[in-house]
Amino acid sequence: MNTRPLFASLLLMSSALVAPATLAAENLTSSDARSADSGADTAAGANEQPSNEQGSDEQGVDVSIPGGRNADIVVTGRFTPNVVRTTPEVVSLLSSADIARAGDGDISGSLQRVTGLSVVGGGYVYVRGLGDRYSLALLNGSPLPSPEPLKRVVPLDIFPTNVIDSTMVQKSYSANFPGEFGGGVINLTTKSTPKESFLTISGGLGWDTETTNELGYTYYGSSTDWTGFDDGERKIPRLFGDALNSGHPVIEGANFSRADIQAMLMGLSNTPTTLLQKNNHIPVNWSASLTGGTNIDLADGQLGIIATAGISNKWRTRDSLQQTSLNADLSGDPQTSYQRVTTDNRIVVNGLLGFGLELGEHKVRWTNLFIRDTLKQGKLALGTDRNQSDRDIMKQDTAWYARQLFNSQIASEFQFDRLKLDLRGGYAKSQRDAPYERGFTYVRTNLPTDVDPMGEKFVNDLGGNRGDATLAFSELDETLWSGGVDLSYEVLPRVTATVGYAFSDTKRYSERRSFIYRANDLPRAVQQLRPDYLLSDASIQAYNITILETSAQEGTAAFDAALRTHAAYGQVQAELTAGVNLNAGVRYETAKQRVAAVDLFNSGGDLALGTSLDKSYWLPAITVTWEVAPDMQIRANGSKTIARPQFRELVQQVYQDPESNRLYRGNASLVDSQLWNAELRYEYYFAREQRFTIAGFFKSIDNPIEAYTSVADSSVNTSFANAPKAKLFGVEAEVQKYFDLEGSSRRVVVVGNYTFSQSKISVRDGDVSMVGGQEVAASDLFTDGVPLTGQSDHLVNVQLGLEDKDRLSQQTLLLTYSSPRVTSRGPSGQPDLREKPGLQLDFVARQGFDVGGREVELKFEARNLTGRDYQEVQESGNNRIYFNRYKLGRTFSLSASLKF
Repeated sequence: MNTRPLFASLLLMSSALVAPATLAAENLTSSDARSADSGADTAAGANEQPSNEQGSDEQGVDVSIPGGRNADIVVTGRFTPNVVRTTPEVVSLLSSADIARAGDGDISGSLQRVTGLSVVGGGYVYVRGLGDRYSLALLNGSPLPSPEPLKRVVPLDIFPTNVIDSTMVQKSYSANFPGEFGGGVINLTTKSTPKESFLTISGGLGWDTETTNELGYTYYGSSTDWTGFDDGERKIPRLFGDALNSGHPVIEGANFSRADIQAMLMGLSNTPTTLLQKNNHIPVNWSASLTGGTNIDLADGQLGIIATAGISNKWRTRDSLQQTSLNADLSGDPQTSYQRVTTDNRIVVNGLLGFGLELGEHKVRWTNLFIRDTLKQGKLALGTDRNQSDRDIMKQDTAWYARQLFNSQIASEFQFDRLKLDLRGGYAKSQRDAPYERGFTYVRTNLPTDVDPMGEKFVNDLGGNRGDATLAFSELDETLWSGGVDLSYEVLPRVTATVGYAFSDTKRYSERRSFIYRANDLPRAVQQLRPDYLLSDASIQAYNITILETSAQEGTAAFDAALRTHAAYGQVQAELTAGVNLNAGVRYETAKQRVAAVDLFNSGGDLALGTSLDKSYWLPAITVTWEVAPDMQIRANGSKTIARPQFRELVQQVYQDPESNRLYRGNASLVDSQLWNAELRYEYYFAREQRFTIAGFFKSIDNPIEAYTSVADSSVNTSFANAPKAKLFGVEAEVQKYFDLEGSSRRVVVVGNYTFSQSKISVRDGDVSMVGGQEVAASDLFTDGVPLTGQSDHLVNVQLGLEDKDRLSQQTLLLTYSSPRVTSRGPSGQPDLREKPGLQLDFVARQGFDVGGREVELKFEARNLTGRDYQEVQESGNNRIYFNRYKLGRTFSLSASLKF
C-alpha cells in the first residue's frame, strides 16, 4: 500500500516545495626471482588491459603498506593475480580500473564485491562476518578519525571513487599494522601524481524509481542547501548561544526569566527549519567532478601535482513500516506501528590536492583531502501506540547532519641500496554538526465529539498528553595526529628485517543539547496549527510558550574522549628454502583510552560513570607460504589481535541514528576484545590474470562487544555489552577466469566468490557482563549458541561481463547476495533482530571513444534490477514484527567524462 498520498492529506500545511599517495607499491614480492617473473606478467597484462583511468595509464596503482621493501609494480585488471600472489599476506586489491568496472560511486559499494566482505548501514564494512568494530580503515597507511557519534571507524561511503586510486584489503594480520585488526585492514590509497599532464571533466544524472519525480517530504532550510553548506540560517542566535554557554540548563526559573526564554525562542530559526512540505516531483540525482594533474621536470627528478574536486547531489525516499512488540513470542498487535516516509537529500563535496617529489630513489609526497557529506532529512509518520489506546499519532521530523573530514599527510621514502627508511606523519580532523533537529507529535483521539470536541482532528497541545515539540543541537569534533617510522634492511639475499614505531593520538568532544517546548491550556484553534505557526513569535508571546532543557535527563549531555597508542614492532621476511617463504613478527602496543562526562551545568554532583582503560599487548603474527608447484601455493597464518570499544559505546549520551530511527546509549564498563586467528589457504594461478583460491579460517574471541535492544515506554533503545566468548569459522572460495572470443579482441570475464561462515556466542552458567558498573548475568543479555551480530552465513558475489582488450568497452552484470544477519540482540528474551539483505542484481556498461582527438567515456548503470526490499525483522514461529521495512527503488544513471 502506498501511504504517501495519505500522508499528504494529513500534513498540516499545503504549500509545495520547488524545489596522495604515500609509499609506492610496498614490498609485494617474497623473492627476487618471483618479483622478476611477476613483473613480466604484469607488464604483459597492462598491455592487454588498458585501464583508461585518469593519470594511471602509465603509472599503475600505488599501494601503501608500512614497513615493506619497495618493488616496482604496475597494477591493472581485477584483483591482479600476480600482486595478490606475491604479497606476503592474504590480500585482495581493487585498482581504480576495478572500481570503475563495477561502477560504484563510493568505496563501500566497491568493497562489498570483495570475497568475504559485506557492507552494512551504507558505509560500514564487515569482514568475514565480523562487525565494523573488527575492521581497521587506513588512508595511505595512516589512521582516520570518524565523523560519526556512534562509531570510531570512519564510514567508507563518504569516500567518492574519484579520489581513490586503489583499495587493499588484508585479511591476515602482520605486525606492521595496528593491533586493532580483528577481521582485516582496509587501506585506501589516494590518487598519485601523474606522469603526464591531463584534465578530465565528468558529470552524470540518475533516476530512482521510488524517489525521482515521486512524492516526498522536505523543507526549505536555506538557499544554499543544495551545495551541502548552510547560508547561516541554521546558525545559533546570540541570545540562545549565550544561554547554552552559561553553565546552566535552559529552564525558566532562577537563571532565566519567562521574558528571557521567549526572547530566545523568537530568535531561533522557525519556518525554514520547521515547515515540512510535500514535493510531488523529487528532483533527479546529479554529480560533477573535475580532475587534473601535471608533472614538472627538475634537475635531479620531477615534481607531480594532482587535484580533484567533485560534488554529488542525491535523493532517496523510503516508505517504511516500523513496529515494536513487548510480547516474548511477538504475539498480538504490535506495541507500536508506524508508517514513516523519509526523504533524504545527500550532498557530498570532495577535493584532493597532492604533490609528489621524486629525486632518484627518494620520494616525498604530500596529500590533502577534504570531504563534506551532508544529509538533509524530512520525515512524516502516522501510526499507533498501544500505550495511548486507540489514538492515531502523527510525527514530523526535520534534520540537517553535516559530516566533514580534512586529512593532510606527508610521507617520505628513502632508498639506500639495501637499506630503506620510511617516514610518515598525518593530521586529520573530522566534524559533525546537527543543528535544529526538530520533532513534532500530533494526536487524534478518535473519540466521539460529545466526549472530545476535537476527537476527529490532529492536535498538539505542547503539554505531552496530546502532542509535543522537541528541538536538539549536537556537535562533534575529533582530531587525530599520527606518525611512524619504518627501517628495513636486507640482511641476507632474500632475507629482510624491518623494525618500526608508530603512534596515534585521538581526541573527541561531543555535545548534544535537547529541549522540549511546553505550554498550558492552549486554545483549541491554536492546537490545530501547523508547526511553524504553532511556534511563531505571535504564539510564543500570546500563549506563554516556554522551553525546557532535557539534556541531563537523557543522559550525558557532553563528553570528552581520547585514545593514545604507541607501538613498536619487528618483522622478518625470508625465503627459508626454495619455494618456502616466511613473514613473521611481533608488535608491542600500548593504549590509553579515556571517556569522561563533561559537567556542563556545574552541578558538582556525580556524573555518569566514566571509562579509563590502560592496556598493553604483545601481538605476534606468522605467515608461511609454500610454493608447492610453479602455479600453486599454500599459505598458513596465525596471529593475535584486539578490538577496542568505540568512544560512543562507552558514554551514556543518547544518540538517535537517522538511518534506523533508533536510540543508542553507551556502557562505560566495556573492555577490549582479544582475538586468536588462524587461516589455511590454497591458491592456484592457472593462467595470467586468472586464479582459483579456497581458504578456511577460524577466530576465537574473548569478550566480544555485542549490541542488545530494550523497549521502554514504547521507545526502542540499543546499548552494548561484552559477551563472554565467541567463535567464528568458515570457508571462502574465489575464481577469476577469462574466455577469449575467437576472431575478436573481446573476451568474457567471470569473477565469482562465495563465503560460508558460522559464529556462536558462548554463555555458561555463572558468566557475567558488566553494564554501567554493575554485574549482570550474561544470560540476561545473550543466548548461548546465537551468532554474532552482523554475521551472514552466506555471501555471494558474481561478475559476468564482456570487455575489449584493445579499447575501453565493458558490459558487466553484478550479482550480490547476503543471507540474513543479526543486527541486535532481542529485548527481554525476544528473538533477535535480523536484517535480510537478499539478492541484488546490477548492470554497468562503460564505453570509450574518441571525439576530436579527445578521450570520452560514457557509463550507464542500472542498480537493483530485481527490485529487492529492505527488511529488518523479528520472527517467532508465524509471528513477525517489522522493525524496518521499505522498498529499495531501482536506480538508473548515465554519466560522461571528457579527458583533455
